[in-house]
Parts: sequence; structure tokens; C-alpha cells
Amino acid sequence: MHHQAEDSGPGGYAAARLRLLNEKARSGPPRRSALAGLTDEWLAGLFAAGAPAARGVSLVAVGGYGRAELSPRSDLDLLLLHDGSDPGTVSKLADRLWYPVWDLGLALDHSVRTPTEARRTAGEDLKVQLGLLDARHVAGDLGLTTALRTTVLADWRNQAPKRLPALRELCEERAARQGELQYLLEPDLKEARGGLRDATALRAVAASWLADAPREGLAEARGRLLDVRDALHLTTGRATDRLALQEQDQVAAELGLLDADALLRQVYEAARVIAYAGDVTWREVGRVLRSRSVRPRLRKLARERSDFLRRAVAGDGRALGGGKPAPERSPLAEGVVEQDGEVVLARAARPDRDPVLPLRAAAAAAQAGLPLNLHAVRRMAAGARALPSPWPAEARQQLLTLLGSGRPTVDVWEALEAEGLISLLLPDWDRVRCRPQRNAVHLWTVDRHLIETAVRASAFTRRVSRPDLLLIAALLHDIGKGWPGDHSVAGEVIARDVAARIGFDADDVTVIATLVRHHLLLVETATRRDLDDPATVRSVAEAVGSPGTLELLHALTEADALATGPAAWSSWRAALVADLVKRVAAVLAGQAPSDPEEAAPTAQHERLALEAVATGAPVLSLRAQTEPPAEPSGDPEPLGVELLIAVPEQAGVLPAVAGVLAVHRLTVRTAELRSLDLPDGVDGSVLLLDWRVAAEYGSLPQAARLRADLVRALDGSLDIAGRLAERDAAYPRRRGVVAPPPRVTVAPAASRHATVIEVRAQDAPGLLFRIGRALEDTAVRVRSAHVSTLGANAVDVFYVTQEQGVPLPGEEAVAVAGKLEEALRV
Repeated sequence: MHHQAEDSGPGGYAAARLRLLNEKARSGPPRRSALAGLTDEWLAGLFAAGAPAARGVSLVAVGGYGRAELSPRSDLDLLLLHDGSDPGTVSKLADRLWYPVWDLGLALDHSVRTPTEARRTAGEDLKVQLGLLDARHVAGDLGLTTALRTTVLADWRNQAPKRLPALRELCEERAARQGELQYLLEPDLKEARGGLRDATALRAVAASWLADAPREGLAEARGRLLDVRDALHLTTGRATDRLALQEQDQVAAELGLLDADALLRQVYEAARVIAYAGDVTWREVGRVLRSRSVRPRLRKLARERSDFLRRAVAGDGRALGGGKPAPERSPLAEGVVEQDGEVVLARAARPDRDPVLPLRAAAAAAQAGLPLNLHAVRRMAAGARALPSPWPAEARQQLLTLLGSGRPTVDVWEALEAEGLISLLLPDWDRVRCRPQRNAVHLWTVDRHLIETAVRASAFTRRVSRPDLLLIAALLHDIGKGWPGDHSVAGEVIARDVAARIGFDADDVTVIATLVRHHLLLVETATRRDLDDPATVRSVAEAVGSPGTLELLHALTEADALATGPAAWSSWRAALVADLVKRVAAVLAGQAPSDPEEAAPTAQHERLALEAVATGAPVLSLRAQTEPPAEPSGDPEPLGVELLIAVPEQAGVLPAVAGVLAVHRLTVRTAELRSLDLPDGVDGSVLLLDWRVAAEYGSLPQAARLRADLVRALDGSLDIAGRLAERDAAYPRRRGVVAPPPRVTVAPAASRHATVIEVRAQDAPGLLFRIGRALEDTAVRVRSAHVSTLGANAVDVFYVTQEQGVPLPGEEAVAVAGKLEEALRV
């Protein structure tokens, strides 16, 4: 392409730059290189016009521009280098260079320094030194630039023992602040761990000659992240490194990818390569620095050993009795040894003849809490072959040992995965590898979540009779997410096949498949169904089938939730699940669940009801619910607050209560409503509401204020809809992905006593108020509500009846669900 050599002005450069960025045929490294070349030519023209002699002064590109990697909106990092002989001319030249760049609206990071100043600044500021490592001559005195490059590189290599630990600390601080690129839904391509800054840091380590990063795949991974950043700049028109949700579909289209998920998966795979290379490289840096620090002591030992040998040859008996240095290689397992803080292969190990060796080495490393040596993993991968089906018993045991090793399992698993050994052992793993989960509740990709679940499950192996089945189910419970349809259904088929291939017998395979199929059953039932309804408990008992499977499912449920993220598990959820498990265990032991109609009101219920009848107004009670602390010295954990309300029976109670709670920023967890039979001689009927609520933030409001607002809501003097609308207007929601529309369904045969209607919608303040108002319009009675929120998704379940207290006929139930869905879509 012919650049505008004849026109060094901003107009010519801007036009040529625009043509280059619009060339669809040229993208990726060629475009970045061409853009850098075009910019070089323009700046060289500006430089020549301002300093015709060009002696004792040069223009130097540093950082990303120095690497000739200009993205469409990248900063220009420039150093005007001079020998200090003519400061006035240099100052005028700087103005001739910087102002045209600013006039074009390009971001500029600039400095004017002598070589001595540049060297001193680099010594004081690590980021400046890193930028100068990529210094590249653009215009002017080439000898000046070359001398600076030589000096800076020499300084970097001489100071590496001191500077590299500082660089590592910088990387770790950035990772703690920005998170891990390979798991974030809106990642920063540059700053997050495994991003472009980490790739630059690895180049700096290599330049020190102290250690080198694993090169296989590293350049390609870095290039992929740069391609994504290019597309992000082009689609947004901004200099951004944040891959926001609303931009991902456009960026994917710019790169020719199927969708945003395909884009994220490529980003995650690249980040994983860079992050793993960083782990290996920094471990090697640490090893080299440790060996350097002990070298003087080793020289002294070598002299002593030489003296020892001389005395031995001379027949000095004292010398022969001297001690031997400790062995450098300590055996861990067959074919596996520890050396210098890493797990390596024994000299006699034969990966091509020992198919269990990768699992044995991984299990030994995880048990010892040590990393697997990179070269050992690559040697095993080079000679590895698929295990026979079913696996030998030793292979199955080593896999279970690896999965049961706790936190060290994660790093060891990632080392195997980086070299393709996991895909060889478990071919189905490829479908979940680096697969994003578009749910704010999930912290991890699908594959990392599965390993994280196994880590959590390893803490529960003492409380179940078959820990082996628990660990395998933890590893496989979401394996169906790589296939279309319900991932639990697809996962059951895959888990059955994998468990048989691993070598479990038919009965164990059935248990594992059941656990995978129903891994969401306990938490979904406990939080969305009426546990007092016999149909609820019986349906779970039928699905689980045996006490042993129930015990495993309970542990898997908790491990899965803990591995998902903090929003997925709480003391409240744990208490509900434990209650359900207790009831199901009773049914499996032959006891019939008690009928909910037999539950009698408590003395407190009757007291509140009589007070409500006497006053003709709502009466309420707030009481904190806690459970014993996990540690003996800890404080009780809150389960929420029990809110009891008795109100003379009338229309509009559900939306009124839900609306008042929303106004006071109280989150509803469960809600039960029922009519209370009053003692003989007392006229009227009372509706009793027994709810569990939690403060969204801050402290709970006073009961008197809640009661006053409830009175106003029931008589119509409190405009709840208006108050909620004002709040929404005052705090506009952040722009993001468009939420899917609400969906309302009727759960078939979920209860003999009521019709169960399930509402799935985007969570928002006042959602329960809107649902309650819509249900009031359909003239059904709400017996209980079970509210469950995970991230931005609310799943609210309502047990409704006709006025006579019986379930709705099929057609009427469908009609009610349809009207409710229509009302929520408005």
C-alpha cells in the first residue's frame, strides 16, 4: 500500500489511516503492523520538518507502539530522546510532534528525556522500564536510540534479581484488582490476569535471560486477544479494553464468529494459555533466584567436599564417616518423584508404556500440594495413549485421589488440561472446556466450576458412605452443558457412559447418573415448593429412590452451590434443604408425610388473629431467625426475619403486603397465606401471613412503621406503584443485555391441594407486588408463595386455589398463567 509520503500533514495521515481501518481484507497482525508503519512514516515526516539536521535527537516508539502493535484506538507511546546540547530546539520539535497528534484526537503518552534521564527514570519506575524494553527507532539519530536500547537491556538483565520480584508483585496486585480474564463475563482484555499486560510481563522475563515462558501457543494466544481488542475498538469507536456485554455480539460479528459465547470462549482459551505460562514462568524465576541466593553457600560446601575426598584418599577415617548430602529427588509414587519443589518423572519412567502415569503423577502432586513440572507433563502428553475401557482399577483410584485432594487439585488439573491430557482421559470434557456461563451468580466457566465442585465435595467425603460416587458426580454434574436441551437430562446420559468407562459397576453407574440428573432437585424444591405438601416430599423421594442416594445428593447440592458463588448458598438455603432432606429421609424409611391441613395454629397465631378482629386492622410481629454458628466461638448466622401478619380477610392483601415490603426494601424469601378459623363466638375471618424476609441493606424498619404503611396500602391512601416508579426513576438501571421476557407456567401434578403456578422473570424491586396485583385480578386465592432469586433471575412459585379452596381446573389454570404472564410483560 502506498502511504502518503508526499503529505506529512494530519489530513493525509488521517485519510490513509481511515482507509486502512476500513480494509476488511486486512486485519489482525498485518493491519496492526501496517498501522504502525503508517504512523511511523507520518511522525518521521513531522520530525524531519522540525529537525532537518537530526543530530543528537531521535524519536523513539515504546510500549505497544514500540512492538508495532497498534490497535485502531491505541495510545501512541513516544519518547523524544536528545543529548542535551540544544534544549530550545528540542522543545520546539516536541511541539511540532505532539500538537498534530492531539489535533487528530489520538491519545498520546509522551516524554522528552536525555539517555541519562531515561535510564534514571527506568530505574525508579518499573512501568517506564518495561516500556523501554520495547523501544524502537522511528526517526532521527539512530545511534542515540541504539545506545539507549543497549543500555536499558543491560540494566534490566543486571537488575533482574531485584526487578523481577517487583514485576511479579505488580502482576499479582493487578490480578487481585481486576480478576481472572478466563472467567469474567465482562473482562478487561489488558489488565485482568491472563491478559495483554501479563503477556508483556512474560516478554520482559524472557528479556532478562533469567527464565523463559513456555512458547508453545503463547504468541497465538496473545495475537487472539489483540484481534479481539482491535474489533472492540472498531465496533465501539473508543479506546477501551473492557469487553462489555452489550458489545460482545458486534465484536463477534466483526471477527466472523458465531456469537458472543464463541467470542468469550476464544478469549478464555487465550487467557488460560497466558495465565498458565505465567504460573510456570514465575515458578521458574523463583527457582532460579533461590538457587542464586544459595550459590555462595554451595561453593563453600563444594570446598568442604573436596577436602573430604582428599582426606578419604589419604586414609583419614574421620572423613569417611562424614554425612551425605540429602538426595535431590524424593520418591512420591511409582515413576514419580519430587525435585526442587516440583513433581517430575523418575528417570526410569516410561510414559509410552504406562497409561496410568499421568493420573498417578497428578494424584501424587495434588496430595503433596506441589505443582507438576511443565516438562514432565509434556513428556507424559507426548507418550500418552487412551486408557482401555473400562479403566484399570488403579486409574480409577488415582482419579479419585486427585479429585479428593482439595484446593491443590485445581492447579494440577489445569496443568494436565494445558497439554491435552484431560481431553485424552475424558473426551466429553472438550464440550465444557472454557464454556462461559452467562449468569452473574456463576463465578467460573463450566469446566472450572466442575473442578471447583469436586474441591468443595472433597470436604464432605467423611459425611457420606460412598465418597467415590460423590466425587465423580461432582466432576460430571454439569457435563451436559455442552449439549443442547436440559443439561441435567443430557448430563445423565453422558455421566452414565463416562462412569461405566471409568470402571464403576452397573449399580454405581445408576447412582451417579441419578445424582447428575437430579443435582438441582433439592435446592429447587426446597426454595420453590411447599415442603408441608405431601406431594412435594413424595415426588423427591420417588426421584431419589434410596437413603444412600439422598445422602450423596445432599452433599452434592451443597458442594455445587458453594462452587457456584456466594449468591447461590446461604444459611437460609442450607436450612431449607436440610429440612427437605429430613422429610424425604422419613418417607424413604417408610413414614408417611403429614398432611398440611392438620397443622394447627400456634398460640401466637391465635393471639394476633384475635387482635386483628378486635381492632379491624392488620397486626404484625417481627422476629429474627438464626441458626447455631459454624464454629463454637462464632456468632449465630441469620436466617432472615419471620414476619407474621394477621389481617381481617379482604381483597388485595397479597399485593398490599408485597408492595409495602418493597417500599421498605425488604426481600421476601417465602410467603404463606391461609385463612384462620377463629374460636367459637368470635365473628369474622382472618387471613394469616407467615413470611420470611431480609433487609436488602441496612437495618430492618420498625414494626409500627410497617403496620402504618400496610393500613394505608389496604385503604388505598398509599400509592405503592407510584412510590416504586419514583424510586426506579431516581436510580436508573445500568445499561446491559436485554433480559428475556417473563414466563409463567403451571406445574403438572405438583400438589393435590392447590394449583402450582411458576413465574420466571427478571428480578426487580416490586416484582412480587406486580405479581400479587395480577393474581388478585384473576380472582384466585393464594395459599402460599415461595420466592427464589439467583442473581438477576427470580423464580416465584404460587400455590393457588379457587374460592372454595380446591385446585383450579386445567383450562382455568392455564388461563390464569396466561393472564399473569401478559400482565408482567407490560
